[in-house]
Amino acid sequence: MDSTHDILMLVFRLLGSLALLVFGMKQMSDTLQKMAGPQLRHVLGRMTTNRFTGMLTGILVTATVQSSTATTVMTVSFVNAGLLTLAQAISVIMGANIGTTLTAWIMSAGFSFNITDFVWPAFIIAMLLIYKKRNENIGDFLFGIAFMFLGLGTLRQTGVDMRLGEQEAVLNFFASFNPDSFTTTLLFLLIGGVLTMCVQSSAAVMAITMILCSSGALPIYQGIALVMGENIGTTVTSNLAAMTASTQARRAAFAHMFFNLFGVCWILTVFHPFIDGVCQLVGYDSTLTKEAAGEAAFLANAAKLSVVLAAFHTCFNVANTFILIWFIPQIERIVCYVIKGRQTGSSDEAEEPMRLQYIDGGLIHTPEIAVLQAQKEVALFAQRIQRMFGMVQSLFTEQNDETFAKTFSRIEKYEGISDRMEIEIAQYLEQVSQAHLSDDTKAKIRAMMKQVSEIESIGDACYNLSRTLNRKHDQQKQFTEEQTQALHQMMQLVDSALTQMNRVIGGRREDFDMKETFRLENEINALRDKLKTSNIAAINNHQYDYALGTLFADLVNENEKLGDYIVNVVEARFGK
Repeated sequence: MDSTHDILMLVFRLLGSLALLVFGMKQMSDTLQKMAGPQLRHVLGRMTTNRFTGMLTGILVTATVQSSTATTVMTVSFVNAGLLTLAQAISVIMGANIGTTLTAWIMSAGFSFNITDFVWPAFIIAMLLIYKKRNENIGDFLFGIAFMFLGLGTLRQTGVDMRLGEQEAVLNFFASFNPDSFTTTLLFLLIGGVLTMCVQSSAAVMAITMILCSSGALPIYQGIALVMGENIGTTVTSNLAAMTASTQARRAAFAHMFFNLFGVCWILTVFHPFIDGVCQLVGYDSTLTKEAAGEAAFLANAAKLSVVLAAFHTCFNVANTFILIWFIPQIERIVCYVIKGRQTGSSDEAEEPMRLQYIDGGLIHTPEIAVLQAQKEVALFAQRIQRMFGMVQSLFTEQNDETFAKTFSRIEKYEGISDRMEIEIAQYLEQVSQAHLSDDTKAKIRAMMKQVSEIESIGDACYNLSRTLNRKHDQQKQFTEEQTQALHQMMQLVDSALTQMNRVIGGRREDFDMKETFRLENEINALRDKLKTSNIAAINNHQYDYALGTLFADLVNENEKLGDYIVNVVEARFGK
């Protein structure tokens, strides 16, 4: 490092290798979620019967997809759907904290020996798999893991070339901090947290810490303080991202922060003994100095520091989980007390702010999880539209003028809300579709786009029905008993079709077929034809006037159109 050019090149290598590392980890995580996402979601939903199985599930899912964020997002979506309680979600998040420590061990392996020689064959195999379109996901995974290890190897070599352990300025800077001082520990803890929030990657901060420690420049106590700060920094980022999300998402994010904050607090009380124990476990001598042992022995000892950091990360999270897993009900009460549910200001269902619940937060980082969240939002949209149709049914039988006006006003609000939800969900899906996706996921997005459009058309049909009923109310017309019974029968069939549609959208496609939807559609069509014929005959026989017959026909036809939209939604769900 005799010239400015050499320094600049080393800095660029450092930043470039960090970028390779982060990109490789994201690519690997995304691909693992593509391959294992559906199966792991089923595991997450079924293996959380108590706090211990929840914790083990969190470990398994996070270690598999290499993303605690992905596990947290899946967990929150299950809580929102009512499949998991918040207490079960907290146990899964605890397990996710343990599962994510596998990343530190992978990075430690990359720093312990030169792994770059092995990545070139991986690149070749990955290219062949991707271009032949066979096992494309495996090729993407190999690309990700090869980029990650290339980044780690380059980082390791850059650290060696920088010779930080020989730079007097660097050594003097870190030596100016008293390693036994509590203030020093807090300062480095704060630095770790701020760095993680700035670079938005705990893996990058961990890699920087490993470079500094393994080169002998940064003492182990300050290095571990940086790691603790990184644990807090990543939860602060998640909480900021969840600020606009649902109440349960914010509670899950806060539970994650509480878990790490509590761990940092108790570890600070036993900071040096705990670290000394981890060092003994790994075989690192924290008392060894360069002057006493010589440079070669000192650097060999310092090379173990990446393993010490990974071991501390694991021991810290395991110990913290062992302490807190017995107090999950108390943690749940604290979280619910701090993050209170949004107040709607009214118990009236129509006054609730009909906002998106699953896809309006910033917690989603990977397309495959984003598609899962969007599917849940589409299912919620469909449920709200059936609720809107229920209002139309109550409007049909309502006799009180004030209640009629209030119900009609609610339907008008729902119609505006359905228009907005269609646009927001479609825009979200459009953003997700721009990412690198599998063909299956692209097909799912196309299907959801069609579902959303057709569901919004159901909302329009509901509004048209309410407008016709409002016109009848203004004209003070009264249907005959036969007309009333016929419309009741028609609306019951449509409601049954909506119920079946919601079952198909909210469940697994493998558990349903289209026979029931087609059966109901045929019944609606047959009843429409029958009522159309009888309506013309009744008008000709002067059983009621033409104006009343027109209102009746409009309602029958709009109900039949609504049934067609339902069939379109179900067909889109099955990819037709």
